[in-house]
This record gives sequence, C-alpha cells and structure tokens, in this order.
Amino acid sequence: MAVEALVEATSERRRWLSILAKAPSKDVIAAWDGLAERPAYKALRAPEVGMVLVRGRMGGTGDAFNLGEMTVTRAAVRLDSGETGIGYVAGRDRQHAEIAAAVDAMMQSANLRPAVEGAVVAHLARSQDERRDAAARKAAATKVDFFTMVRTRSPG
Repeated sequence: MAVEALVEATSERRRWLSILAKAPSKDVIAAWDGLAERPAYKALRAPEVGMVLVRGRMGGTGDAFNLGEMTVTRAAVRLDSGETGIGYVAGRDRQHAEIAAAVDAMMQSANLRPAVEGAVVAHLARSQDERRDAAARKAAATKVDFFTMVRTRSPG
C-alpha cells in the first residue's frame, strides 16, 4: 500500500511541475502575485541557466537519437517550514523557475496546498486547457474530409 501511495504522490507532483513548466511566464508571475499568502523561503540553488540534450525517436518507437540542445533554467528553494521545491522551465526566465520551485514546495505543505492548488495550479491548468481547446478548434476548422465516389456504369 505504501508503494501505491508513493507512486500516486509522484504522479501528482509530476503533473503540477509540468503545469508550472509549460505555463507562460506572465501567467505564472500573475498567479504568484495574486496569492494572499506567500511564505518566506531561501534559495538552495539560485536560478541558473544551462543546456540539456534533447533526445528523440522516429515514430515514438524507433532507436533514440540526439535531436539537439535546449536552454533551461532551474531553481531549488526551501520554505522556512522545511518543504523543498524544484523548478525547471524552458528558456532563460529565472523568475519563472524560482516561482515554480516555490509553488512546488508549497504544494508539499499540508497547510499551504489548498490555497496554492486552487489559485495557481488549477488556474494555470485551466488556462492551458483553454489554449489547447482553441488550437484544436482552429485545426478542426481547416479539416478536409476526402471521400471516394464510386461510379457504376449502367449496362446498356
């Protein structure tokens, strides 16, 4: 049972870290600024910019190959209450990475999680869903249905 709980907690954390990383920086900063309570924290790893190697697979199933490099920014913080959070974001936005790390730490606190989950994570997830739906509607508007018409000759 403990293994299942650990797998579920890891899956949940992966979900909110993904939401924080994929959200536009301006949305993350606005959600952070809108929080009523922002706890004090100290940087364990100040935001730093680096590169990661991106790998790919042909068709998702072929042999892996090196696609190229990508710029990322990472940060790690610890709340005064002891929770530790990390943040990795694409690009060079140090503030985005630091806020992502702080939100990650807050999501691990039983006291802070309810407020930050609704005001930040759920809000950013809804925004991402809306953008995804808008892109899907735009793509659907350009969809062309091809069909084949069968003609038969009348005998005669």
